[in-house]
Amino acid sequence: MTKEMLINAQPDECRIAIVADGSLTELYIEQASSLSQVGNIYKGRVTNVEPSIQAAFVDFGKPKNGFLHISDLTPEYFPEGQNHPEAVGKKRTRKERPPIQKCLRRGQEIIAQVIKDGIGTKGATLTTYLSIPGRYLVLMPGMHRLGISRKIEDETARAKMRAVLEELQPPPDLGFIVRTAGMDRSKHDLQRDLNYLTRLWKVIDKQCKEVGAPAGIYQESDLVIRTIRDIYNSDIKRIICDDEAVACKVKEFLRLIMPRTSNRVELYSDPIGLFYAFGLEQEIENINSPRVPLASGGSLIIDQAEALVAIDINSGRFRDTDNAETMALRVDTEAAREIPRQLRLRDLGGVIVIDFIDLAEEKHRRQIEKILREEVRKDRARTKILRMSRFGIIEMTRQRVKPSLTSAASRQCPTCGGIGRIRSVRSQTLAILRTLRLAVSDERIAKVELAVADTVAEHILNHHRQDITELEKVSQTQILIRAGADLPVSEARLKCSDTRGSTVQWEAESAVSGKTKEIPTREITPADLVAFGKRQIAEAKESPTDEADDTETDEVKKKKKSSRRRRSRRKKSSTEATETTETKEEKENVKEPEPEQAKAKKKPRRRRRSRKKKTTSENNGETESGSGT
Repeated sequence: MTKEMLINAQPDECRIAIVADGSLTELYIEQASSLSQVGNIYKGRVTNVEPSIQAAFVDFGKPKNGFLHISDLTPEYFPEGQNHPEAVGKKRTRKERPPIQKCLRRGQEIIAQVIKDGIGTKGATLTTYLSIPGRYLVLMPGMHRLGISRKIEDETARAKMRAVLEELQPPPDLGFIVRTAGMDRSKHDLQRDLNYLTRLWKVIDKQCKEVGAPAGIYQESDLVIRTIRDIYNSDIKRIICDDEAVACKVKEFLRLIMPRTSNRVELYSDPIGLFYAFGLEQEIENINSPRVPLASGGSLIIDQAEALVAIDINSGRFRDTDNAETMALRVDTEAAREIPRQLRLRDLGGVIVIDFIDLAEEKHRRQIEKILREEVRKDRARTKILRMSRFGIIEMTRQRVKPSLTSAASRQCPTCGGIGRIRSVRSQTLAILRTLRLAVSDERIAKVELAVADTVAEHILNHHRQDITELEKVSQTQILIRAGADLPVSEARLKCSDTRGSTVQWEAESAVSGKTKEIPTREITPADLVAFGKRQIAEAKESPTDEADDTETDEVKKKKKSSRRRRSRRKKSSTEATETTETKEEKENVKEPEPEQAKAKKKPRRRRRSRKKKTTSENNGETESGSGT
């Protein structure tokens, strides 16, 4: 694999890209206005000790105080009897450490190093475990013994390098760790790096004793030197710079640490931008996009929160196979190779939750885990990966050293507040009406001037003009609505004034403060229900729709009556037809009844007729008698 390092140095910004076979694998950006503080050593003063979180806040000369946890406090600050030094790689556990209130006090001066830049409203994270990196070694003051980088997993190589390091006879009060770049280096190279770090620490230690807190003691090198020192290796065949001064500085630095590779530095002089020439600008722009396309047609959806990153894998338009398991395995494999690359490019950290497409077979889930772990090993940041759950979810953590690339290169949207969505016009209108009702309830206010967006003003005047009129009538307050072309939909500006025209300072939060404790309430009485019923009846009589219904009542009644008659006629005719059909069938299928039975059936009819005649005669008799009297 052919690697190249591209350095785009500008007065206000420096960008360094690592390209492998034409693909962007790593990107480092640093702006002059927001230089990283990671690696800097300061002499600070403890401003506050918080036993509840076992941490202290330290003033180290920056606007925001640093955060120091008990786990980052060296034993030299522990009480007597517990302050024996630790060995390299053998830090005490949290349970073995004394409470922080017994180690630090307010106003105490300490030497601390920044291990993570401040993010958002949080200050930088500090540690008293100092580490000064060199090219091949890392110096750790206050610790004894020697160590080997954890990334070197070969036990034979680790034992060999530990033996070489012990032959150098380092000072007893200083600890050293061999970096991955120091593997297979000669004893002379390691000795030269050890002497350089030892001299540097003497200067830092002397300055710590002379200056007062808060003050800076040691400042890390710039981005170019740090990147070459920490990342450059024999795999990188070319270093291309577009600035002559930076190219000379890089060549001189390589001449001191790796003389054989100083000829790999080249100067780019074409008027077309360096990153444009290599086709990286568009890829860098796409880093801010939440959607990352995959070669198979699937995609990654990356959603970043303050302390958590959620990554979802979608199959997209990939339909090359009829087997769902094969399709899911192929898309998940591509995603497992692309996700670590995106984490490095975007510099995402914290808790990361990855939702893969569900896989039915256990061996396929283990295969995805293996690919993800292999790709994560290329990352310099510390990571930890858990096994895939039955729901296809993998949880992992990645060391966060500085803000992500997106948060560092962008700012929060002033319109939506960073959520990516704004209120609809209707919802904003209802919220404004609620605010107006609260404002006019203030006895001091006689006039309210409301400035809103054009669309909101149009919606209020077209759909809620009657509500505004009634509000003015009830509260005896004048309400003016004005459209502001420069205002977003989600913003509304209220200007309140009294009867004299003087401005009244009014806010919704202050208007309700102190009133929420005593809320006036009462029970609903029967008299309230009667009054409510009377109001409903009165409103029904006054409404024009009810009057129209009253005028049309007679016509509606006639129509309903005629329709009922027609329905009854249809029903009667259908019933008679049914009875006729049934009678014919009975005559055909049933035997004729005997004469006695027939007479028995006819008797009720005679009785009904006779009863009817009797009733008629009685009525006639009553009428005659009534008329005679």
